[in-house]
Amino acid sequence: MDFCTPPHYMSLANALVSLFGTSVAITHTDRLHGGDINKAYALTLSTGDRIFMKANAKEKAGFFTAEAAGLSAIAATNTIATPPILCTGTDDGEEVGYSFLLLKFIEGGKKCTDYYETFARDLAALHSADTVPFVPHHRFGFFQDNFIGARAQNNTPSASWISFFRDRRLAPQFKSADAHFSAGDRAKITRLLDHLNEFLVEPEKPSLLHGDLWGGNVLCGADGKAMLIDPAAYVGHAEADLAMTELFGGFSPAFYATYREVRPLQNGYEDRRDLYNLYHLLNHLNMFGTGYLNAVLSVVDEYVG
Repeated sequence: MDFCTPPHYMSLANALVSLFGTSVAITHTDRLHGGDINKAYALTLSTGDRIFMKANAKEKAGFFTAEAAGLSAIAATNTIATPPILCTGTDDGEEVGYSFLLLKFIEGGKKCTDYYETFARDLAALHSADTVPFVPHHRFGFFQDNFIGARAQNNTPSASWISFFRDRRLAPQFKSADAHFSAGDRAKITRLLDHLNEFLVEPEKPSLLHGDLWGGNVLCGADGKAMLIDPAAYVGHAEADLAMTELFGGFSPAFYATYREVRPLQNGYEDRRDLYNLYHLLNHLNMFGTGYLNAVLSVVDEYVG
């Protein structure tokens, strides 16, 4: 499996010269919209190339090295498309320093006639790929920590999926959100975490996950097929990715039918789905506030109410 870290440069100018030659210049910059964590730009170069740049404060460079690692890991499986990575970097700037990620610009295209069926097959192939390169000597986690949205995501490896999901996913989010909970809520949360093995199952095989797989993180490429962006990648149970696809609207019924046909689910997935999505609801509670509290408590009550 060809898995490598993209180059990192100490200035945007150095990155462009190294990637496109000494005569390169930025001829046009378009500010793009849609993300709420990073600034995004389409850069048109004198070479005729168009590239995509994400930027943030210099001290946020970890956002981009983590994203690049996740994209590289997914790309290394040769299963589903991701935007080609050009580099990461930092720049002191004329007024203020910044960090950046450069990707090839995805122009997009018209969805192919079997778009959702192909997407499902490609995702199933990702979930069936070898995971050893990403967590050597362990089964679950990732070779580095990363981010889920704007928040840190701990990927310290574990031999048990249930322990990993409890200790690296739910418990840290519950701890961060503690001020939102009553004493009664905390008692239920403790019971849920202590009895997680009664609700979750170990997977038949570990899977490399996108980690934040909602509709906004899927693009249609020029070939009409699905392309994954903005991963929060780690090795876990494929059910966690599939559950996330259903949290904010879901995909076509053909997607789910094809996925199940290609990669059958373990019995009881529907009973576990909300528990996987509790992680993302907690993350939204911690990022955006009390608007997500009732949804979090509803899931807790579903299992231990």
